[in-house]
Amino acid sequence: MTKPRRNHAIVFSFRDTVEGNGFLARVTTRGRALLANDDNSWWVYGVQPGAIADSGDSPQGAYASFRQAFTKVLFDFAAGAANFTEFERDVQAFIAAVDESEEGRWRSAVEALRSGEQEPEAPFDQLPRVNADEYDYGVVVERLDVGQRHFTPEENRIDEYALTNCA
Repeated sequence: MTKPRRNHAIVFSFRDTVEGNGFLARVTTRGRALLANDDNSWWVYGVQPGAIADSGDSPQGAYASFRQAFTKVLFDFAAGAANFTEFERDVQAFIAAVDESEEGRWRSAVEALRSGEQEPEAPFDQLPRVNADEYDYGVVVERLDVGQRHFTPEENRIDEYALTNCA
């Protein structure tokens, strides 16, 4: 694989419902990724979480593959955890892990936008913008199958991703 020639720092927000061994959980993740183009394909490299990457023929295809791979990791954690506590621990450790080399490339891409060295081209010019320094990265793992929890449609969330913006 050749070295990517164009890097785009993105942030994302995912919400997953996961069934495990005796529990139902909701995982809400706000993370960072690097969307990069090499001469043959597009790649999304996880920065936080850092232990994940996937590719596609377009930025949208790479993002969709990355999203699916992310959900599969959560399902693997659920299958391997004896209970909710183990699942929560594993997910929190996974999301907290930062890939230092990808973080360096991600920060460089943020700075390239801030300095004006790089202008976002299509389709990135259509993405919402967020301030990379103020985005709330992390994960919330909630157990849904306990107590008298009342479910409402207001809890539904659509996945989001955005290009980092100048601060």
